[in-house]
Parts: sequence; structure tokens; C-alpha cells
Amino acid sequence: MRLHRAWIVAGVALVAIIGAAGFRATPGVFITPLQDEFGWSTGEIGLAVSVNLTLFGLTAPFAAALMDRFGMRRVVAVALALVAAGSGVTVFMTASWQLVLCWGVLVGLGTGSMALVFVATVTDRWFVRHRGLVTGILTAGGATGQLIFLPVLAQLSQAHGWRSAALTVMGAALAVVPLVWFLLRDTPQEIGLRPYGATEDVSPPATLEGAGRRALRVLREAARTRSFWYLAGGFAICGASTNGLVGTHFIPAAHDHGMPEIMAASLLAVIGVFDIAGTVASGWLSDRIDPRRLLGAYYALRGASLLVLPQLFAASTHPSMLIFIIFYGLDWVATVPPTVALCRRIYGRQGAVVFGWVFASHQVGAAFAATLAGLVRDHLGNYDLAWYVAGALCVAAALMSLRVASSSGDLSTGQPSSGQPVGVAPRGADRAGEPA
Repeated sequence: MRLHRAWIVAGVALVAIIGAAGFRATPGVFITPLQDEFGWSTGEIGLAVSVNLTLFGLTAPFAAALMDRFGMRRVVAVALALVAAGSGVTVFMTASWQLVLCWGVLVGLGTGSMALVFVATVTDRWFVRHRGLVTGILTAGGATGQLIFLPVLAQLSQAHGWRSAALTVMGAALAVVPLVWFLLRDTPQEIGLRPYGATEDVSPPATLEGAGRRALRVLREAARTRSFWYLAGGFAICGASTNGLVGTHFIPAAHDHGMPEIMAASLLAVIGVFDIAGTVASGWLSDRIDPRRLLGAYYALRGASLLVLPQLFAASTHPSMLIFIIFYGLDWVATVPPTVALCRRIYGRQGAVVFGWVFASHQVGAAFAATLAGLVRDHLGNYDLAWYVAGALCVAAALMSLRVASSSGDLSTGQPSSGQPVGVAPRGADRAGEPA
């Protein structure tokens, strides 16, 4: 039996997503070396991380629209070039604003164009069968990137300086460009195929409307539903409690308690190992269980784990910390498959762009957490308050997730599935400010 081209496209996408996750996670390794060399405060470095996280998210909806207009292959190739440029130029910087420009702006724009909207776009175009499972696998690529890059970059940074780690990121980004250009295809129709599992022809996405205009139009339409705000609010907390807090500050927080940086980076990598299993399982479950209930459970469990984390830090690893790492790893981005499924279910063909805006809120939340946690550390001398606040917010996200509607609509045709006109949510889809 011949392998469907959808699996090759998914494989190429996985490689790009692995790289994007590894590139974006690198600043966590750089915090202490940059402080030692330049004397920059945690807050100054946190600002660059915040800009990176913000652009990583805000780029997403426009990247989804650009992929519809110009194709995934062109957008991802340009994104990899931006990452390479941003990482390579950092070796010449002498001031913190240059870190903001290089790692914040260039790498943020590049990795944002290969973020989770890329996952949503690939699965929407190339898969009908196993969409949830493939979403989970591609999302787990982010954990794999962290697993591959963090220990290696931490070792390079300690042995040869942080500049060697930055140049390694540049080389890895450039190495992926030929793979994307020659093997990635924008739609199955481009090569005379149907999406995997499709039993009838599927129309390719329309490309007449400008990418920016379409992204903003979809935002206006989605923002009329209360479910969008529940999803966006919950995902903002998701970003704050993962990329913004743990992904950025776990290594320096562990170092505050005497743990070597390589050991702390290795613990983050272990989170990545278990995240792979958790996210793939979450994708499988999203095809079978109400995604709202999955989200509620994931956020509640994450909040409970963060509330106990401050008591677990020590100079060396111990069983309690390893239990946290395993538990937290299983939950790290398990929220993504059910969130993608809800965006697709509620907003139809515009689901990828809507998810782009929801993901933007994820990164805005991460950006605030990265900066505020750094300020907490600068003023209080430890991160304890940041962990406690994040845990409480996760409980709030669990409650919001249970309020998301489950009905579907197709914003691209201007008509929800119930036949009601645009601007009127289908029954159960809830207008903002109105009772469900």
C-alpha cells in the first residue's frame, strides 16, 4: 500500500515545528550567561523574552492567513531565514536593546510563523481521518524540540560560551530550509490528491482576500461569541503557566536553590519527554471525549502541581521533583489538541485563523508572565509568588473551559451551521454578554 503524501507533509512539518520550539526555548539557557557577561538584570533579559513571546503569538493569525494566500512552503522557508538571522546577529550584540531586536523581534516573528497555527493548517488541509491524533503528534514536536535543544545548548553554552549556542541555532534553522522547500506542499489538490481519509473532493482555501484583512475580519466575527473569550482567556493562562513561567524561569529558579544549570535544563528536557506522550494521548482523546472536559481537567491538574512546586526546589534532584516533572510534562501542551478541536468545531473553515488569535492570547499571557516573574525575582529575591499566582490562574482557566460552547459554525461562508446570519451565534454558541 502506497504511503499517502499527507504523512510526508506531516513529517516535514514535524521537523520544522521541532526546530521552532527549540529555537524559541533557547533564551532560558542564556539568562545566567548574559547576566554574567553584561550585568543585565533578569527583568531586562525578560523583556526580550516577552517581546519574543508576544510576537510568537501575534504573528500566528497573520501567518495562518499568509499560508492561505502564499502557501505554507514560502511562509515557513522565510520564517526559518528570520530565525537564522536573529540568532546569528546576537553574537555581535553589546546592549540589551539589541537582544530585544534580535531574539525578541526577528526570532519571535520567525518562530511565530511556525507555531501551532502551522499545525492547525496542516491538519485542516491534509487530514480528515486522524486529525486529532496528528494534531497531538505535531504539537508534541514542540516538546521534542525542547528535548533535543535545551541540554545540547546548555552544554555548549557552559563549555564554549553562549555565542556557540546561538550559532548552533542559526545553523539548524538554515539546515531545515531545503527540506521545507523541496518536500512540503501547500494542499493535496496541488498534486492531484484528496486529504487523507476524504471520500470526496475538497475545495482548496480561497486566496483572494488579503491576509491581514482576513485575519482581522475573522477576529471581529469570532469576538462576537463568548466562547472565543473563554478559549482565549484560558489559553492566555496556559501560556503564562508554561512558556512564560516554567519555560523561561525554571532554570534560573532551580539555580537559585543551588542546582547546576545543566541539571535544571535536563529536567526541562524530561518534561519534553513526557509531554510527547501526554500530547499524543490528548490528541487521541480529543477525537473521542468532549474537548471542554479535557481542558478543564488539564488546567485544574496543572494548577495543583504549580502550587506545590516552590517546596520542591533543591540543590539536587529528588523523587518529589521527578514526580512533578513527569506529571507536569504529561500536561505541558496537552491543552492544544482539544483547543484546536473546539476552534474547528465552533468556527468551521476559519478555525485555523481563529486558533491563531487564541494562540496569540497564549503568547501574550506568556509574555506577561516572563516579565512579571523576572520582576518578582528582582524585588522579592525568589519566584515563590509567581508559582502560586500561576497555580490559582490555572484553576480559573479550568472553570472557563467548561463554559465554552460545543456547537459549530462556518464563518467562511457567512452562515453558521444553524442557518442563522453572521453576527448571530448558533443555538448554544452564546453571544458575548448573553447567557448560554
